[in-house]
Order: sequence, then C-alpha cells, then structure tokens
Amino acid sequence: MTENISREEAFQLLKEHNKDAFHIQHAITVEAVMKWFAQELGFGDEAEYWGIVGLLHDIDFEEYPEEHCLKAPEILRNAGVSEDIIHSVVSHGFGITVEVEPEHDMEKVLFAADELTGLIWACALMRPSQSTKDMELKSLKKKYKNLKFAAGCSRDVINRGAEMLGWELAELQQKTLDAMKATEDEINEKFAEYEASVS
Repeated sequence: MTENISREEAFQLLKEHNKDAFHIQHAITVEAVMKWFAQELGFGDEAEYWGIVGLLHDIDFEEYPEEHCLKAPEILRNAGVSEDIIHSVVSHGFGITVEVEPEHDMEKVLFAADELTGLIWACALMRPSQSTKDMELKSLKKKYKNLKFAAGCSRDVINRGAEMLGWELAELQQKTLDAMKATEDEINEKFAEYEASVS
C-alpha cells in the first residue's frame, strides 16, 4: 500500500469539505491514532498511509451527514485519490451506511477506534486536566458503560470493531487510550496550527 496523495494534499482536501473545527480536530486525532496503531501492530512502514486514511475517513460527513461513506468515493475520486484509500475510508461505514467490509488490519482498526477516540476525548474534557494523559482504563470503562455519556459514540460499532480485530474490548480500550496519550501533544499542536491558519 502506498499513498498517492501527500499528507499536505489530504489535509487541504479535508479543509475544502470540512469547515467545522470539531470535525478537523477529530480527523487530526484519528490520523495520529492510526499512525500509532501502525507502529504498534508492526506496520510502521505504512504509518503515513494509515494516517492519511484516518485524516480522510470522514471527508463527506459534514456536507452529507445522511449519506456518510456514500458520497466519499465521488469526492475522493475527483481529487485523484487511489481506490485502496477509498475502500479503506468507506469500509468504516460497514453495516451502518455501506456493505463494504473492512479487510486489512488498518481498516479494522479504523472501524474500531474511530468512535472510541471520540468517547475518550469526551472523557478527557470532563477531567480537571482536560487531558488523556492522566486517565486510567477504569475511568474510561465506567464512562463507556454509561450509555447516556457521549451517546453519539456507538458502543455497538466499537464492540464490533474489537470483535473484528479478535481483541477483548478492554484491550481495544487500553490500546486506543495509550495511542491518544502518546499523540495528544502532536494532535493539539496540529490543531492549533490549523486554528491559527483560519483565524
């Protein structure tokens, strides 16, 4: 797998279709988490590729929330993005809006970790530190069980993702939390750069 679109080009494309800072922050978060997982799972030479898929995964969500993952192929093809990246992006909508199944480990990680990053970030914002760095797994598990907390983050999708990867839910939670702790500074820095560029 080789990316045929640079990180810079991918970010530019993201910004063309997403104006909401929340969506940009989520994309940057998933990018960093995907790169961390690539290193963790022995795909270090593909880390940039995993990151670009993470960055572009919600490309159509802001403009077409009701057609999420259905409009993405058209947007990405028009930008000259390769079919393997398109497949990976679309597969995270498996069983929700599309029937494109995650096949590669990277696609399964994206499916599993996408919603979970949102839930972990929501947990972090409730903490005095507003950071993931001092968060423990037990704290995440407690919030995870409370279905009213971050209700938009689908537990069903996260659970299915863990199953796809052959991991216990707690393993997925711990790894994704570790990924967010390790990349939080980088995410904040990239997001601050973005905010400065649009202010």
